[in-house]
Amino acid sequence: MASEKHFKYVILGGGVAAVRIRREGVRQAGRPARGARHHLQGVRTSLYLPARRMASVAPYERPALSKGYLFPQNAARLPGFHTCVGSGGEKLLPEWYTEKGIELILSTEIVKADLASKTLTSAAGATFTYETLLIATGSSTIKLTDFGVQGAESNNILYLREIDDADKLVAAMQAKKDGKAVVVGGGYIGLELSAALKINNFDVTMVYPEPWCMPRLFTAGIAHFYEGYYASKGINIVKGTVASGFDADANGDVSVVKLKDGRVLDADIVIVGVGGRPLTGLFKGQVEEDKGGLKTDTFFETSVAGVYAIGDVATFPMKLYNEPRRVEHVDHARKSAEQAVKAIKAKESGESVAEYDYLPYFYSRSFDVAWQFYGENVGETVLFGDNDPAVAKPKFGTYWVKDGKVIGVFLEGGSADENQAIAKVARAQPPVADVEALGKEGLDFATKI
Repeated sequence: MASEKHFKYVILGGGVAAVRIRREGVRQAGRPARGARHHLQGVRTSLYLPARRMASVAPYERPALSKGYLFPQNAARLPGFHTCVGSGGEKLLPEWYTEKGIELILSTEIVKADLASKTLTSAAGATFTYETLLIATGSSTIKLTDFGVQGAESNNILYLREIDDADKLVAAMQAKKDGKAVVVGGGYIGLELSAALKINNFDVTMVYPEPWCMPRLFTAGIAHFYEGYYASKGINIVKGTVASGFDADANGDVSVVKLKDGRVLDADIVIVGVGGRPLTGLFKGQVEEDKGGLKTDTFFETSVAGVYAIGDVATFPMKLYNEPRRVEHVDHARKSAEQAVKAIKAKESGESVAEYDYLPYFYSRSFDVAWQFYGENVGETVLFGDNDPAVAKPKFGTYWVKDGKVIGVFLEGGSADENQAIAKVARAQPPVADVEALGKEGLDFATKI
């Protein structure tokens, strides 16, 4: 007979958001609210790995996978980046869960969620009931096989989402040492993995359909720098087309990438980074949805009482812009988890908690460059600084101006203080009377706020 377990709290997911819930619960437990009888420590709590994944290791900081994990020397490896070390907290090793009274269940696939009966069912038939559910299932990778692309099932056509994906990539790089790599996609994954492959001495070509890299955030002026910088590192960039098919050798390993415009690229490794989808399928028809995610209030509670959604899967009211948003980024995953825990504790103790007031934040680093962005990238753009890819120590940025106010800022090469300054600008949204003067003033405008 299949087993059944009951928990006061169930956290469904094993990424950054899920573990931030757990860590925040333990931290808050050290200073419980007045009159509180229950908190997330000292009650039977379970932490699952994401549905439809069969992860077998304790949760870790995923951003490491596209950066330090792929270094040719002194590469990052577990236990070095178990959560929550990426945000300056303690490293949560597997024994941490036991010490804090958490039942960490690995290699378990949840295939059914019945929110009405508060029951989760695993592929093996085990059932788990709960009083409060926190959904932190994150996103799944979009694959070319989803669209029936010819030859997309060939060996060494790789994706990067989990640590087993990174291990496959490392193995492929070792097997095809100094070979040819084609990166399909010009977003976060495309840019970061192209750099990592080049550092490992691969001949790298990036392919993407847009007119410039990372178009959802970058302007043409910003992209001018990074495309030129990557070209100076020896990375070939092919824009305005997509991979339409692949050929394989006698061993089934990918050997050729066929592009829609008729060009053909030799390849020993292909890495695809074309986006992800929030993992919400378990809850279809059971909770309200909006903008591709599970609709929540400012405390991340869904339309079903006692069911919370955080991180990638949550569509929440963004106070700063007075509209619902869904955000896929590690920073929001961490902060939404903290908010959910505070809200749960406040509800149990009869107290209140402030509304979630999130400032959008994105960042990346590759080779010797690193950028940060805060706020909204809509409106008129104002480029400042020198975006020449050949400059020795690049420092440039862009302001976004809408309705006479600066609402977003991008900065490459900023110091810690300068990055804090652009964050303050994006939050404060200061007025700007003269856009041309703003471009001339450049970073000084932000540092004076």
